Amino acid sequence: MLEGLDVECFEGELTNPASLRAAVSGVERIFHIAAVYREAKLPDSYYREVNVEGTRLLAEASLGEGGIPFLYCSTCGVHGEVEPPADEASPYNPGDIYQQTKVEAERVVFALHRDRGLPVVVLRPVGIYGPGDRRFLKLFRGVAKKRFPMIGKGDVFYHLTYVEDVARGFMRAGDTPSAFGEAFILAGPEYVTVRELIALIAKKAGVAPPRFRWPSMPLYAAAAICEDVCRPLGIEPPLYRRRLDFFLKHRAFKIDKAKKELGWEPEVDLESGIEQTLQWYREAGWV
Repeated sequence: MLEGLDVECFEGELTNPASLRAAVSGVERIFHIAAVYREAKLPDSYYREVNVEGTRLLAEASLGEGGIPFLYCSTCGVHGEVEPPADEASPYNPGDIYQQTKVEAERVVFALHRDRGLPVVVLRPVGIYGPGDRRFLKLFRGVAKKRFPMIGKGDVFYHLTYVEDVARGFMRAGDTPSAFGEAFILAGPEYVTVRELIALIAKKAGVAPPRFRWPSMPLYAAAAICEDVCRPLGIEPPLYRRRLDFFLKHRAFKIDKAKKELGWEPEVDLESGIEQTLQWYREAGWV
């Protein structure tokens, strides 16, 4: 989606107001995507410094330049575990520090919209995957190499969204002035159970899906112990609860609001997206 665009790189820091003001000077839109993302060894204070205070400083820089439209990348995780399918009106229910700071940052930018006229749109993407992504690499590689640890029954819902669909959603929001002051969920055209998702990846990889299932509750307890021991020492835990949430908590959403108000709709179906992602992983030598 960047073909033909003249891209200028600018090095700055979210905690440095002067660098932020220089970075946004003269731009037409601000797409705020940077964040600290689920590094369990980091203290909560660092998450808040970057994800909340950094967002506030960047939004202040926008206001300082006359109020540049501010597209904030939040997460569907602000809703935490949901009763499927959830939508934008579902309550905040963050389950970890990353999600908590996304909730806090949303409140910051909505307050600046209400009190000082910041033209802001909050986007809540769901399960972003596709070529270039490494978050789901372990899932694809594990299934393809028949080393994926299936945990629990796999009957909770999971929702993936192809990266190009997410990018189009951000662009649509940036070109829709009536979206200011609103939040939108961006999700793929369908959600499936974890068991169905893994079976589909296995099918595209040409292997049988895993048959053995690990019990979830003992592993969840072990993950809690790992976090309690490792985090004070500044060590990334080998196992932590957030990763197990993939197997245990529903992630399924409606996208009616984005369709109606942004004129946006996902174009890449799940089967095609998985096939393209797996192909890219193979070409990169990762699977």
